[in-house]
Amino acid sequence: MGVLNITPDSFYDGGNYKDTKAIIQQVEKMLADGATFIDVGAYSSRPGAAHVSLTEELQRILPIVALLAKEFPTILLSIDTFRAQVAKQCIEAGAALINDISAASLDKNMLQTVADLKVPYIMMHMKGTPQNMQQKTDYTHLLNDILYYFSEKISDAHSLGITDIIIDPGFGFSKTLEQNYELMQKLEVFKITAKPILVGISRKSMIYKVLKTDAKNALNGTTALNTIALLKGANILRVHDVKEAAECIEIVSQFELTNNSY
Repeated sequence: MGVLNITPDSFYDGGNYKDTKAIIQQVEKMLADGATFIDVGAYSSRPGAAHVSLTEELQRILPIVALLAKEFPTILLSIDTFRAQVAKQCIEAGAALINDISAASLDKNMLQTVADLKVPYIMMHMKGTPQNMQQKTDYTHLLNDILYYFSEKISDAHSLGITDIIIDPGFGFSKTLEQNYELMQKLEVFKITAKPILVGISRKSMIYKVLKTDAKNALNGTTALNTIALLKGANILRVHDVKEAAECIEIVSQFELTNNSY
């Protein structure tokens, strides 16, 4: 899953894609590099990100969805939003799935909207909002608490007829550095949900803080951690650097194929 941030304040590529030409070139490159989905976001969810109104989010994202659906007729567009109205209008404009950082916690209409639209739904684990999530890192038991969260969210979705669900443990969202690595260490536990697992750790602070660098210099660390995630059961990698992630998938696939032949 290639990331296309059309926000001015994203932690890594904020403001990079300001015009039609830059957007088309970037999407073309990600598709050529092996992206299955392109995840479009118009509301930065980095820690402490500024709040964006519904009107502004729609004004940012709808023209891009229409542009990409027209330019790339077979594209699978994922919409990174927690708002039901944004989800609805983007699907109607040509998008294919919804990626909700709040798993319907921030908009009570989201699940019914997804059920009505009959599209796949990515639900992520997060406590609070992007503005306050880093103050909400207390857990009774990290893994058990997150599994319970997903069991409730999946049950709610199933009750409305939503079965095409992907789960995202939410690396970097309401979790400390140590909690992020504990989560990665035990990632295979989430297979118990019987849902595909999406991992989004691309160039995040859990990588660059360990390496004492910054997001721009965290590609090698991202590749290392993406490899671990795949070996731990990740089914989808959400990344800024598609070519490198696709190479990780190729290597791990070959490794597992060889491993299973003995």
